[in-house]
Amino acid sequence: MTEVPTGSTTDGAGEGEHLDVPVAELRPSLEAVLMIADQPLDSMTLASAVGHPVVEVEAALAALADEYTQQGRGFELRNVAGGWRFYSREEYAVVVEGFVLDGQQARLTQAALETLAVVAYKQPVSRARVSAIRGVSVDGVMRTLLTRGLVEEAGQDHETGANLYRTTTYFLERIGVTSIDELPELAPYLPDMDDFEDELERVAASGMPAPTPAGDTVGE
Repeated sequence: MTEVPTGSTTDGAGEGEHLDVPVAELRPSLEAVLMIADQPLDSMTLASAVGHPVVEVEAALAALADEYTQQGRGFELRNVAGGWRFYSREEYAVVVEGFVLDGQQARLTQAALETLAVVAYKQPVSRARVSAIRGVSVDGVMRTLLTRGLVEEAGQDHETGANLYRTTTYFLERIGVTSIDELPELAPYLPDMDDFEDELERVAASGMPAPTPAGDTVGE
């Protein structure tokens, strides 16, 4: 028989342990933990950290989010990518961007954005297919997206053996959605993948990469 340590209880739903007597008030405790979080934290993780039941933590998080909105604070508490985290409000983006960038260009290039969009809407997808859609080689751009943690490997194609790629949880976090199902309806405007099958077969047969226009990978 497993003993439950004195001073703690375990709920029947397997949601982890929480203290019988929490060490601090719930809302301030959540704010303190979230203030130092470098990634979204789910309700169970927060409940374990502050020593309160998950159901109470979830209610407190929702209440805090509403409270910040009603007060018109410069930040908000959002549930993104399966967890909660503080974000600056969109209406103050210009101020934040000016402070963070301080004249430096940290944005993705047009080539990188186009490649990321193709991966997002066609995932899991191989580099060859992305190259076919864009009409240029995307090797350099894909390395950039991988390095920045926006794209990751997602196994191999069973027919060709090519590596497949998909967007990451960090990508969802950065654009402020919970899943790819929430992406805007842009897929109908992208070229149909079937239109490129003949070209892909030709490239695969020749063993040559798709041509890259001069300057396409500059400033990735």
